[in-house]
Amino acid sequence: MANFPPVDEQLAYIKKGAAEIVKESELRAKLERSRASGKPLRVKAGFDPTAPDLHLGHTVLLRKLKHFQDLGHTVIFLIGDFTGMIGDPTGRSATRPPLSREQIEQNAETYKAQVFKILSSVKTVVDFNSRWFSKFSAEDFIRLTAKYTLSQMLEREEFHKRFQEEKPIAMHELLYPLAQGYDSVALEADVELGGTDQKFNLLVGRELQRAYGQESQVVLTTPILEGLDGINKMSKSLGNAIGIHEPPLEMYGKVMSISDHMMWRYYELLTDVRSEQIAAMKADAASGKAHPMALKKELARTIVADFHSAEAATKAADDWAKQFQKDQVPEEIETESVAFAEVANREGDGVRLAKVLVRIGFAASTSEADRKIKEGAVSVDGMKTTMPVVKAQVGVILTVRLGRKIKKVALV
Repeated sequence: MANFPPVDEQLAYIKKGAAEIVKESELRAKLERSRASGKPLRVKAGFDPTAPDLHLGHTVLLRKLKHFQDLGHTVIFLIGDFTGMIGDPTGRSATRPPLSREQIEQNAETYKAQVFKILSSVKTVVDFNSRWFSKFSAEDFIRLTAKYTLSQMLEREEFHKRFQEEKPIAMHELLYPLAQGYDSVALEADVELGGTDQKFNLLVGRELQRAYGQESQVVLTTPILEGLDGINKMSKSLGNAIGIHEPPLEMYGKVMSISDHMMWRYYELLTDVRSEQIAAMKADAASGKAHPMALKKELARTIVADFHSAEAATKAADDWAKQFQKDQVPEEIETESVAFAEVANREGDGVRLAKVLVRIGFAASTSEADRKIKEGAVSVDGMKTTMPVVKAQVGVILTVRLGRKIKKVALV
């Protein structure tokens, strides 16, 4: 019989970095029953193998699964090889084409090789939802669809918006939340984890479990991690991601490029540093007792060590320090004031770096500036960047460098 930590201790560990728990009272009850009986909770998270290369944004959810695993519960890493062929409509304004069986199987193998950098390969149950859906008959699917209504489906933001705009919603997309929800029925899940953008699908699982006579799972959502720009969701397609297979020095340098403000979010979501320790570090940084650069170096070292080794992290830190020393800026730098409105990012927060370069005379045109940015020739506040948008607001002073040209840019 398993020995579990006290329930309050388990809850505190589980809640760190969680966005929402539906419902916490139910989770407490499940943990109390689990501890009394010695039977671990069945905790699942589903992954459709549509993007085989994982980045740090994916690891927020994987780390939360590991927290349950650390506490002695059974973690089920569900590869949605069946639902992956449907295509998740989450966040989509148009229908996404389904993947082929060959693509799904290839991506699934890549997934398995990567997740064990975080989860225990011995303790993790890896399953595929084709195990039950491949046996589903037409009658089974009709019975499943009878458990939910069209009006309930249209409560989903993406569907509601497309319906209002008279954009097509394919029938297979309506089946996706039902199929994902049925996974929880098939696995008799006690808890399901997912990103905040998956909340609708996770709640469908609760409803379906009730409809099939099971106790409803607890839903725990994890935050969506912002990328290197500090604005958009981390995504390889946006060029703001840190891949878990990137070389140590590259990974270290990318972590060092994030803003001081974003550093705290990365500490909260990507490390095991306790919340009270993070609060203490924030206080030390605010009072001047600790320098943000030193705290960011420790964050970068921790993340690199997690995915490579402590030795690799130390070497990356040393190599980065040598490079940083070589690129250090002179003490006296010309400051130029730039109207924030002239360089603002019209599609969101921050400023367009290409516009800044043109405005201060570092580039003749935005196309030339964009090319220099993509080539990695531009640095902001001592960090090379290939991001088109820099997180900044009125009153901020940026140190911008292109080759030997360097200026401080005061946004007014």
